[in-house]
Amino acid sequence: MTGPVQLAAATPSPLWYATRAGGTVALLLLTATVVLGIVAGGQYVPRRIARFEITALHRNLSVLALLFLVLHIVTAISDTFVHLTWADALVPFAGSYRPLWLGLGTLAFDLLLAVLLTSAVRLRIGRSRWKAVHWLAYACWPLALFHGAGTGTDTRLSLQLVLYAASLAAVVLAVWWRLYRAGPGHRALRLWSGVAAAAIPVLLTVFLAAGPLKPGWAQRADSAPQAAVTTAAHQPTGADRTGASA
Repeated sequence: MTGPVQLAAATPSPLWYATRAGGTVALLLLTATVVLGIVAGGQYVPRRIARFEITALHRNLSVLALLFLVLHIVTAISDTFVHLTWADALVPFAGSYRPLWLGLGTLAFDLLLAVLLTSAVRLRIGRSRWKAVHWLAYACWPLALFHGAGTGTDTRLSLQLVLYAASLAAVVLAVWWRLYRAGPGHRALRLWSGVAAAAIPVLLTVFLAAGPLKPGWAQRADSAPQAAVTTAAHQPTGADRTGASA
């Protein structure tokens, strides 16, 4: 018979739920930020909404995404189940818990933080430097997406997969809409943007099928990157508290 101590150890804590919820909300907010930035960027001028209103909404969504990301990080560090440190949250690929996939999330956080900090001193560093750093915001999104899929214990849940698919579809449609509105010129940039928009869904689908959706992902994700991407099946253990990614 399972004792009370064993049941308590296997029961998820409020911090565990807060970590997962904070990460999911942060990804959705980051998706909205990226979609808005893609759609409203360039020479497109909306008819019913002023440009400054779109800029303010874009900035507020970015700040909200960062706040929920901080919540995601703080609760993950505070929860003793995984034993993460602040160094793991700030230095990419430095942790021992699912190092590759956790490192992607750390890198996304660092890039987003750089974008927001340079936005605060935009007038001092100049528009060209700020814009160069601001492009990093678009790199945050795929990093965060693969971080959530590779690290999250909810990846195999139907609702989480729907959220990933909806976020992916929103960004891809925004890219294709932007390319349609762009007109002639910048052919190389348009080509690579279209290729990237088409490649990410394929890469994510292959990754999910070969990784998190197969048994034994909890053990492979904790090992070296080479072993993390192998498709060899292992029997699940109690590495995940919920068993969702095992």
